[in-house]
Amino acid sequence: MKLFAGLNDIVKYKEPLSEHTWFKLGGPAKYFIEPRSMEELVDVVKRCHENSVRVYVLGKGSNILVADEGVDGAVIRLSQKAFCKITIDDNKVTVAAGVALSQLMRECARAGLSGLECMAGIPGCLGGALRINAGGRFGDIGSVTQSVKMMDTSGFELERHRSDLYFGYRETNISELFITEATLELVPEDPERIGRSIKEVWVIKKNSQPMYSRNAGCIFKNPRALSAGALIDKAGLKGTKVGGAMVSDRHANFIVAKGQTKAADVLKLIDQVRQAVQERFDVTLELEVEVWK
Repeated sequence: MKLFAGLNDIVKYKEPLSEHTWFKLGGPAKYFIEPRSMEELVDVVKRCHENSVRVYVLGKGSNILVADEGVDGAVIRLSQKAFCKITIDDNKVTVAAGVALSQLMRECARAGLSGLECMAGIPGCLGGALRINAGGRFGDIGSVTQSVKMMDTSGFELERHRSDLYFGYRETNISELFITEATLELVPEDPERIGRSIKEVWVIKKNSQPMYSRNAGCIFKNPRALSAGALIDKAGLKGTKVGGAMVSDRHANFIVAKGQTKAADVLKLIDQVRQAVQERFDVTLELEVEVWK
């Protein structure tokens, strides 16, 4: 019996992951699955669990580097309608995990709800944003999150509320495999004022980050009280290349891919940057980007 018998409409085999990530790099997924409902998601996850198939969760692919060999497992993407819903009730917004941050921000702005302006210029979806507590100096997604629905590797669903959630810098206490939905509490505000704030944040990021290149956002987390980008810059690494991968000359904590770049080029450049910063400043840089091997 085939592992995904009866689910042919939602399963692809040997799907190139380079087509689904912002880096446009990496090999195929053994299984690529886009469930159309929670029932299908639970079914898929249980089959993977029972057959010891490793599961990878893919959102918009903006924070991921896939190895050239691809992944020997099931990549599950919550991109269908059931996972892309937004419901607004006064200042409470219930959002499914697959909703793009840009769409969420726009709809909340039109509804006169403030609190997500800090998401401007971040290309991910809600699930991924919650997983790493996306944000920056303008704020983060965790500060407006009131509850999160999630599911573990056996298909068990649960919900945690604010008192049980922790959001720190690029981390949360959510260890379950899937985030399926969250409720955000925002603040009523004039839509035009919200729009101006979004534009201001976006312009600042546009002028300081390589937003229109192939990249995966910030490669490293900022060490405590330090800036990873500043350390890399001070180490003289801007413009450093390995194959088609290059440390951005606009923002040193970005690696951009050009031409026929391989994921291996990016990984070698990451190691080179880490080693240089370690030797120069005695600081160990921790990855922010997620590497799939």
